[in-house]
Amino acid sequence: MPAVQAPAGPVLVPPAPVTAPRRSQLPALTGIRCFAALNLVFFHFADPHSFGPLSPVVNGGYISVSFFLLLSGFILTYNYADRAQRGALTARSFWSARFSRLYPVYAFSLLLSVGMLMQEVHAHTRVDFGLGLILTPLLLQGWHPALSTFWNTPAWTMSTEAFFYLLFPWLITRRRPRQVRSLVMILIAAWVSGLVLPALYMHFNPDGDLHPDRYSVGIWMRALKFMPLQHLPSFLFGMALGFLNEKFRPESRKRLVVGIFSFAALYLLLCVGDRLPYAMMHDGLLMPLFAGVILCLAGRNWIAGFFGLLPFIAIGEASYCLYLLHFNLWTLLHDSHLLEKSGLIVFDPWISYLLLIVAALLTKRLIERPGRNWIIRRLQPSN
Repeated sequence: MPAVQAPAGPVLVPPAPVTAPRRSQLPALTGIRCFAALNLVFFHFADPHSFGPLSPVVNGGYISVSFFLLLSGFILTYNYADRAQRGALTARSFWSARFSRLYPVYAFSLLLSVGMLMQEVHAHTRVDFGLGLILTPLLLQGWHPALSTFWNTPAWTMSTEAFFYLLFPWLITRRRPRQVRSLVMILIAAWVSGLVLPALYMHFNPDGDLHPDRYSVGIWMRALKFMPLQHLPSFLFGMALGFLNEKFRPESRKRLVVGIFSFAALYLLLCVGDRLPYAMMHDGLLMPLFAGVILCLAGRNWIAGFFGLLPFIAIGEASYCLYLLHFNLWTLLHDSHLLEKSGLIVFDPWISYLLLIVAALLTKRLIERPGRNWIIRRLQPSN
């Protein structure tokens, strides 16, 4: 599994609307999740060269996970910071909201992928296979480098998100810096922290891989890519960015200028991405550019208007479902040879992309929402 973040996630997902404090919506940030999630699908199951001038973006699709993880810190801070400052946020209410929002789809993705365990049983020792069966439903597989992609490859990010959620109620109630300069210094510190482990990996080369890339499977590379602790600076960066966002009016032209620069710089860096150190590109290096994109889309300008179009929002709201389902659902669809039998194979891969989107939208409606409501009713204290 190549790294995304973060995604994010997709990270990858907004706080549950039933418990989150009411703030103005940020539709463009929902819309860009549509593009980030779809780019992960293309990254895993497409020939980048078929996308023409966008081929560098698809070829570097793994950065979407890092973007999702950073965005998670921003969105949670945007929604919960004021509530935490008023003393109205409890760890129990936050964890309940997160669990009810995320776990139904996560559990559904594992049930849908039970057939993949036949591959896992041949790929691991009995001990590791048994451990994977225990760790994965508990959202702990990311802490074991050899088992981080067990059962459902993209689900490793949920170990990371669970770690973030565990810390968030404590982090958000810490005293926040008030000055822009202090917030910028925190952003820089988080950015540098995120580059430390990739730099150490490049220096010591513990896996002995002369040219580490997305296909590298060394145990140290897997630890670097998948273990939650390495991604904590991205989340902290996102939280600090959430505080910095409050310092700029939504209509500020600075947001638009920073956004144009960040989008252009991301594209240019991805054009030469194969020449840059994969360990750095995977997580950490692009944090400042992700920040520029988020600040732009959190404002009111023509770029935010484009990403806030309704079709993008609809898919963006289901991006968590798309992210968790796409890998194994694609495999199941093609192993079944259903497209060949129905004659739809002539439209592939685009018909497969469409089916994945439809599956994500249906999962959100039929699994995520009812599952969340069911859990919330049972977590509410009885009178």
